[in-house]
Amino acid sequence: MVVKKRNSRIINNQPEPVSGTEEKVTLLADEASKKKWKNWWVRTITTFMMIGAFFLILASGHLFSILMVIIISTLVYKEVLKIAEVPAKDSNVKWFKTMSWYFLVTTTYFLYGESIIYYFQQIVLVDAVLLPFVTHHRFISFMLYVIGFIFFVTNLKKGLYKRQFRQFGWMHMALLFIVFQSHFIVNNILEGLIWFFLPTSLVICNDIFAYICGFFWGRHQLIQLSPKKTIEGFVGAWICTMIFGFLWATLLMRFDYMICPVKDLTVSAWSSVQCAPVNPVFTTVPWKLPDLVTTLGRALFNRDFTRVWIAPIQIHALVMACFASLIAPFGGFFASGVKRAFNVKDFGQSIPGHGGLTDRMDCQFIMGFFASMYYQSFIKTYNLNIGTILASVINDLTVADQLELLERILTYFVNQGILDASVLEKCGSAALTETARSLLEATV
Repeated sequence: MVVKKRNSRIINNQPEPVSGTEEKVTLLADEASKKKWKNWWVRTITTFMMIGAFFLILASGHLFSILMVIIISTLVYKEVLKIAEVPAKDSNVKWFKTMSWYFLVTTTYFLYGESIIYYFQQIVLVDAVLLPFVTHHRFISFMLYVIGFIFFVTNLKKGLYKRQFRQFGWMHMALLFIVFQSHFIVNNILEGLIWFFLPTSLVICNDIFAYICGFFWGRHQLIQLSPKKTIEGFVGAWICTMIFGFLWATLLMRFDYMICPVKDLTVSAWSSVQCAPVNPVFTTVPWKLPDLVTTLGRALFNRDFTRVWIAPIQIHALVMACFASLIAPFGGFFASGVKRAFNVKDFGQSIPGHGGLTDRMDCQFIMGFFASMYYQSFIKTYNLNIGTILASVINDLTVADQLELLERILTYFVNQGILDASVLEKCGSAALTETARSLLEATV
């Protein structure tokens, strides 16, 4: 099947008048055999290389997985901004590149600082150096943004206002769609690797089977923005991703390394990892089968099938598979629209057969964002932990109340025979520093 599209180019940010000629787009299934099979092997080899590297990084631990996400999001941000750098150079607009990276660092500091404070409260709140940064993190982040904002305003030039504001908006769109969403992917890693690995795997699976089904059976164009995407590839990938999601979740839920929230960033797949209590989403429960299924089982196999044991994560995996197949591809269509707006074929050439990193990660960002929102809404269990209690003690109690709480906790441990009674004398009023004494006297 041949799909026709209008041939239009952008020159000096103005659309060139559409000519009478039309460019023909050949679907994968209709391409010349030699050409499409050559591209098939190139994509297959690079895909297996990327999957192998992904598995290795994942097995290396949470820290390396987080670094991978940060590096990828930074490179994607660079690729997206590169499109807007060309008109900036043509117009002699200075400092755009410097300002773009400044806002990236500021946004990264704010977002990942929020994650560190939330997931590692028990560490950062007891550190004398880090405590002021934790307490005033949002104000510091805001002031850093204000500095960048003032820098942008003071560099506005007469005659270039429209272009400079266009670039400023483009940069913020990149921060929103790339850096902001990748922050939620990091949160998924910290909640447990399965919440990162499962959604990512579903998108990879959907991409692979969309290409395979479109390669062999694609005949009907799906969307004009991405003319080589076919309905056959879209539907075939959805079915395959649903099956894969159910089976993949069944396997991953068996490994503590995958399901345990992070407590130590240095652990790896070869470490001994245990968590208690385990989220009930990973526990199999009986599901009563419909009477029709029971009747069919009795008729066909002469056995009564009344219930089946399924873990809730397997059902959740089907929901995520539907999103990865039906909604996440629109992230790719959005990226295709961006490429058409700037008249480029790919965002880069860093991955042979695929294009740039952005061409491969366009669906992953929205999928990671969805996985985080879905997990927080339907799966996460909220239990008291040391970090939450410590944050309440430090932020909500006065120094005198904190000392009283310490004394009562120590008294409890002494009465339970856990600590020696001498600890009360060592940690009593005699142990206070002069600064603490003066502070307490001033509050009395």
